[in-house]
Amino acid sequence: MSKHWSVLPRLIPDDLGEQVPKKHRPFAQKIAQFILPRLGWQVTGSIPNVGQAVLIGVPHTSNYDAVPAFLMLLALGLDIRILGKKQLFSVPILAQFLRWIGVMPIDRTKKGSVLQSSIANFADNKPLFLALAPEGTRSYTTSFKSGFYYLAVGAGVPIIPVALDYATKTICFMPPFYPTGDYANDLPQIVALYQGVQGRHPHKMSQILQDLSSQSTM
Repeated sequence: MSKHWSVLPRLIPDDLGEQVPKKHRPFAQKIAQFILPRLGWQVTGSIPNVGQAVLIGVPHTSNYDAVPAFLMLLALGLDIRILGKKQLFSVPILAQFLRWIGVMPIDRTKKGSVLQSSIANFADNKPLFLALAPEGTRSYTTSFKSGFYYLAVGAGVPIIPVALDYATKTICFMPPFYPTGDYANDLPQIVALYQGVQGRHPHKMSQILQDLSSQSTM
């Protein structure tokens, strides 16, 4: 069932709408466009022409996930941000590199501050695609963590589901999901979009994804 990721339309830089956050890195983009397909990866689907969104990358079972994901960002010229510990930015050279790859500093020491600070990043209405791994770990877990959902609700932005499928070596951008505020009702609909997806280490995928994989083989 996972083969459907690879038959969707290929996604190229010209497909990105004018509102979608972009970063102009022509030299890095050419290198990524050369390397990504030679590693066997492709990018499919479509990205809605919106300026702000929460992106969720699923499944996340290995540090290696960052390799095709980052090459994809460079190849498309996408400007997608991720969160990183504030302490990492204390070293100037490292801080400069982290900002170049799209990491935003976040203070995880204050209770409740991560969600509120993340919501605040959307307040100025400037273009922002913020990416999260809803499983919250590279190891086995039972379900998704709810932070990504309440971030989207609090910021009033759509959720863009992104599949990282190792069976077909495809990164697929799926249609945006607009949360209603009813997490219990919305989560199964979001999870269902990933039916058939396979992580680098399938046994480390969250249980709800493994259950979907089992259903797709029946």
